[in-house]
Formats: sequence, structure tokens, C-alpha cells
Amino acid sequence: MSFDLTVRLIEAVGATAAGTTVMVPLDGPDEVRTAASWADATGNTVLMVHPDPVEIYRGRIADPIDALSPERRPGHRLWIYTNFHCNLACDYCCVESSPTARRRIIEIDEFAAIIGEAIAADVAELYLTGGEPFMLIDLDERLRVATAARPTTVLTNAMQWHGERRRRLDALPRDNLTFQISLDSATADLHDRHRGAGSFAKAIEGIGVATELGFRIRVAATLGPDAGTTEQELERFFDDLALEPDQRVIRRVARQGSANAGLAVSRASLIPEVCVTADGVWWHPVAAIDPTMKVVDNWAPLRTTIDTIRDEYRTHRIANDVLASSFPCA
Repeated sequence: MSFDLTVRLIEAVGATAAGTTVMVPLDGPDEVRTAASWADATGNTVLMVHPDPVEIYRGRIADPIDALSPERRPGHRLWIYTNFHCNLACDYCCVESSPTARRRIIEIDEFAAIIGEAIAADVAELYLTGGEPFMLIDLDERLRVATAARPTTVLTNAMQWHGERRRRLDALPRDNLTFQISLDSATADLHDRHRGAGSFAKAIEGIGVATELGFRIRVAATLGPDAGTTEQELERFFDDLALEPDQRVIRRVARQGSANAGLAVSRASLIPEVCVTADGVWWHPVAAIDPTMKVVDNWAPLRTTIDTIRDEYRTHRIANDVLASSFPCA
């Protein structure tokens, strides 16, 4: 065991109150294994591995879900893929969306039934994604159902707000609604490299439209191995947009769907974020076409499925067979 790492672990965890967590920077997978061994030997728990640090919970956990903050517990959020077709064909899309993708639309009646199930299951937040949700010209009807029930976030590339869609957008309620707009760099080069020529300018235009119309926005970047200094440049750009910390999301590419590189994920290595598509319920939205990540074929009853997912997560954590990671889709 690395003496330097041991010292860092002792100092960090020793300064942490029992029942709380601390981040400890690590250097590579060998140190992850070392940290896990140290935690096990000292009566502590590795809660999850982030891209750079490891998160350690001081003490043993009777129920691993209790160690998660409420907003990270399975079932706090419900993700819904409204559709899978998209106006773009991003080269790292985790669900292979494109203009020619099989649409797999959740129609309005079924969508309303899912929201009813979410309310009954005490889901606190709704996240709508795709594909590009605004490819559905009647998305506004779904948004009225969702926002009447729970705070709702829509992931969008913000490129469809013209004509009838713009009119319907303007007529939407502002309360309980956030648009999470994809923007992968502070200038066009990197963003357009992965999303298509001209998409950066249109995303910036979309941010302007949403802001002008008085909607709350969040801006999310997906960064691959060619990102370089993009994260620092984006933070400065976010400052220029006067975005609050909770309006900024920077995440890494997951090796799913169209992406042939990135973070490897599995049911045992991801904290679940319950996700419904037209094809069933999935462990996490980043892997909503991966057969190994499918939980059940039917979303009803949703409460039962959420309980099943929580039980499986407990099994992974108590067995300590894999360190769970947090993949911030939002």
C-alpha cells in the first residue's frame, strides 16, 4: 500500500465526521483498489469513484442508500425518453440517436400514465430526454402534464425553436420547467466536431431564445478525450452567461451507444437513475439501449420497479464487488 496514499486517507477521513463523506484525490485504478482495501480494514466504506477522486463514507453502512444524499437515491428522479430520433447525429451519443433512428415515441396518453405512476412512487423530479424531445411538435402537451406534477427538466440541443414550435414554447408555463441545453465548448470548433457543422451557433441562439422568453436554463457539456482545456474555457463562458453553479453540468463521455471510447459503465458500477423508455425501464439514462442495463420490459407498476432497483443497488454495495460511480447526466 502506498505510504503517501495511506497518509492522505488517514488525514482526510480522520478530519471527517462519522456518517459523512469526503473526497480523496487518487492517481489511477491501482490507487482505487488500495483505497478500497484501506477503507475495509479501517471500518470505513468507499461509496463511489468519481472521474478523479474517491468518495469515502466514514463508518460502516447498514443501508448503502442511506449514505447517498436524498437527490442521489434511486427513484428521486425519473428519466423519460420521450423519443429517440434527433436532428443531429453526435458521434458519442449514448443511445445512437440520429435523424434515422427508430423513433420509439412515448405517446401523450402513455406519458400521462407514467407521470401518474411517478407521483404514486414519490418521484421528486422529472427529466425528459431523447433523441431531441423537441422533434415532437406536441411536446408542449407532455410538458404541461409533467410540470403540473413535478419540477421538470428537458434535455435539448435548443435547435428546433422556430415557427409553430417557437409559438408553443412561448405558451408554456415558466414554473417548474428547466431547459438543459447541450453546449460542449466555448467556441465552435470542438462542439461542431462532434455534433455537426453549425450546431454551436444554433445552440447559442437557442440559449438566447430560452433566456429571452424567461425560461430557466442549465447548460451541459459532454467532454471526450480531445477536450484539452475546454473545461476551464467553459467555466469562464458560464461566468459570462451569469450561470449559477447549479446551472452548469460538465460530464465525460460514456462508452455507450455511438461512443467507442469513454467511461465504461455497468449496473454494478453506476448509481442507478431510474429511466423509462418506450421499450421498458433501464438502470440509467446513459445506457438506455444496452441490453445488460435493462431492468424490466414494462414500466408499471413503477414503485415496484424502483424498489427492485434499490434492492439490487444494495446488493452491489454490500457485496463491495464494484465501486459505484456517479455519472452526472444533469
